[in-house]
Amino acid sequence: MAKEGFKRKLTAIFSADVEGYSRLMGDDEEATVRTLTTYREVMTTLIQQHNGKVLDSPGDNLLAEFVSVVDAVKCAVAVQKEVKLRNDELPEIRRMLFRIGINLGDVIQEDERIYGTGVNIAARIENLAKGGGICISRNVYDQVKNQSEIGYEYIGEYAVKNIADTIHVYRVLTEHDDSMFPFDESQKLDPPEKPSIAVLPFDNMSGDPDQDYFCDGITEEIITGLSNIPLLFVIARNSSAVYKGKSVNIQRVGQELGVQYVMEGSVRKFGERIRITAQLIDTKTGHHLWADRYDGILDDLFALQDEITVKILSALQLKLERGHKANIWVGATKNLTAFEKNYQGTVEYWTNFNYTAARKLCEEAIE
Repeated sequence: MAKEGFKRKLTAIFSADVEGYSRLMGDDEEATVRTLTTYREVMTTLIQQHNGKVLDSPGDNLLAEFVSVVDAVKCAVAVQKEVKLRNDELPEIRRMLFRIGINLGDVIQEDERIYGTGVNIAARIENLAKGGGICISRNVYDQVKNQSEIGYEYIGEYAVKNIADTIHVYRVLTEHDDSMFPFDESQKLDPPEKPSIAVLPFDNMSGDPDQDYFCDGITEEIITGLSNIPLLFVIARNSSAVYKGKSVNIQRVGQELGVQYVMEGSVRKFGERIRITAQLIDTKTGHHLWADRYDGILDDLFALQDEITVKILSALQLKLERGHKANIWVGATKNLTAFEKNYQGTVEYWTNFNYTAARKLCEEAIE
């Protein structure tokens, strides 16, 4: 006789929470609870209308499931649209922004609850979404990409906590995203001949608005480091700063700024520790050339900035004149000054034929 086990099923998992919930509660607990209760009722109604079922709603979280991933995504879009309309009637400081993550996965069902890696992945994807945004896993994207008029943008491959494999994540483009509006071709700028890059303002993921200056400082330092490379065209900070806090379409940014590559990332500061994530994207194809995460203490901040800059240049594999390539390899050095000296020496050797200067610069790099 077969041993009775848990009931398993494949389901679309919808996970949502409130961005900045702790701040809202700290400012006004009663008003936050009233708003959350109202919004939760709105979400529950929309979930039911889209053939879904709410399973749990602890704190500011809400977990639901759908038989259809198409219904799950359409419901998420409807939720964000309705929440935005209601937020517009509130003072900005009291607005409640939800992050939504959707995954298709095999789960264990016990009574009215579900468990398993599929649920955990949905929660991790939700954490990658911005307030008012929706993120989905690749298996959801594969099911919905041709099923509706909704747009999607690939945002990268991520290694997330307690999940063995990396996950590929897409952002759902809602109607209030800039990327949903047609681009005026007359505004298009052609990239220069040499490799070009724009560093977008890093997102502050610390939940503390006072840390914005810290993120801006990191962005500026990386731009400065990249600007020291002679054969790399770098967009000035004031030009890329206009995208701060916005959901952007990377290919559109490439057209507006006239660059081949865009770098974006986030900073999370907790106590004396810091986590920086960064990714480099080809604006023509939308493909990710490189993505990484850096963990350290504040004393390591400048070393982390240098390491990110070196890895960007490694990914770009900058081409020198006369068909030669720079000897840029990930892991060759984490010292940005040494990297710059070596690169300048290579330019002096192959381009300017100044062997004395090349030797001096390479010796300085070794030192």
